[in-house]
Amino acid sequence: MELTNKKLSMDEFLKIREEVLKTWPTGEQVRDLEANIRYALSVPKNKNFALRLKKAKHDQQVLTQPRAGVALVQDLIDLLRYLAEEGEADLLPVTIDSYTRQNRYENCELGIEESRRLGRSMLNGFPVVNHGVYAARLVQESLDLPVQARHGTPDARLMSEIIHAAGWTSNEGGGISYNVPYSKDVPLDKSIKDWQYCDRLAAIYEENGIPINREPFGPLTGTLVPPSMSNAVAIIEALLAAEQGVKHITVGYGQCGNQIQDIAAIKALEQQTEEYLSKFGYDDVIVTTVFHQWMGGFPKDEAKAYGAIANASVTAALAKVTKVIVKTPHEAIGIPTKEANANGLKCTKMVLNLLADQKTYMSKKLKEQMTIIKEETDCILNKVFEVGNGDLAIGVVESFKRGILDIPFAPSRYNANKILPARDTYGAVRYLEFGNVPLSEELKAYNRYMLEKRGIIEKRPVDFRMTVDDIFAISEGRLVGRPSNFRK
Repeated sequence: MELTNKKLSMDEFLKIREEVLKTWPTGEQVRDLEANIRYALSVPKNKNFALRLKKAKHDQQVLTQPRAGVALVQDLIDLLRYLAEEGEADLLPVTIDSYTRQNRYENCELGIEESRRLGRSMLNGFPVVNHGVYAARLVQESLDLPVQARHGTPDARLMSEIIHAAGWTSNEGGGISYNVPYSKDVPLDKSIKDWQYCDRLAAIYEENGIPINREPFGPLTGTLVPPSMSNAVAIIEALLAAEQGVKHITVGYGQCGNQIQDIAAIKALEQQTEEYLSKFGYDDVIVTTVFHQWMGGFPKDEAKAYGAIANASVTAALAKVTKVIVKTPHEAIGIPTKEANANGLKCTKMVLNLLADQKTYMSKKLKEQMTIIKEETDCILNKVFEVGNGDLAIGVVESFKRGILDIPFAPSRYNANKILPARDTYGAVRYLEFGNVPLSEELKAYNRYMLEKRGIIEKRPVDFRMTVDDIFAISEGRLVGRPSNFRK
């Protein structure tokens, strides 16, 4: 089947489904789609992820969600209960392990066996495909909060079948955001088609009365991604999902660090997503937002790590996002303890509560940054549609070939890797090298001006050394990577 941005017919979907369910033996457990839907309808409404986000958006409440996942079923249940009760989480994740993300289910079997033998998780997440739908239902039934699958899977078709049949009402990812930042050799046309299947599956549940939330992964590589590039990808994935019939979409953004730019980026993302959805006739889609706390290097010192978490929480509160993905004070060390995970949640919740009744007003600087981000995003999206001759899916593949869409530091060989970002003197992320990203000359001049201003202040050339310094800055206790001899 050739790639096109067209809603899969039921016949097309069911034909693909036959092959998907044969991928691993647990696929047979979810063969009866009508029975899966009946089960999902029985899940209490208070555990529906999409409905919880919709209410939070209406109430202007910022919800908290951690990352968490271990290899064995009961251990996962115990961990998530702890984060709900002790960590006061509003929404729960099931982070899926790395082998499952690459569809390496045989390796998962070994990891499960080792975890049972050693009494601790030997996988960095929950291998839901191997455990199957009945185990996944037990997880959902044992918890009182909505559950989302969070992973990083270019081909998540069988996983999506199992989680939705288990009553999990949210699935993170997309054909771009769960391919280019995660994989080296997966062609974009394949991952987009595979995620069209995931979106169509979510829509089938929706059509049968079960709201399903879909969440493109906003941070991408999480390393100095210019807001207009991450926003463009999020909007594209929202449009691709909406074409398949998805009605609840959460667009995400990863913290860059300059508070005005971050708030501007989130507000611009929400507004432009709604505008583009409406422009293409998807008027009944509910758009919510997610803010990811700092995704780069963290301070090793625990107290300093809490400072980074609290700082991100302030931005989330003032931006009035729908939810925030919370980091832990052990980010620099490795997989956190459940106590550290809960403490990150409580730290975030405290900040959100303190700022719940405070608002960010539209200052001149905020308006300026929103305008810049929107104009850059429009430049990128207009070109994507142009090179695809109006077909968004085709336009995405062609745009990556030409470097119109280009994600910094991504491992995919289908990514040009020609752009280079750096911070300006205020810590906002700008384009240092534009590659083939189709910004207007005025926007390029603005980016150059902001970086040259930093170069003058720091008395050094504007080059890749700024980028390198900026990558390590936060782990060393600063936002901007200043030279060692810099003095204000």
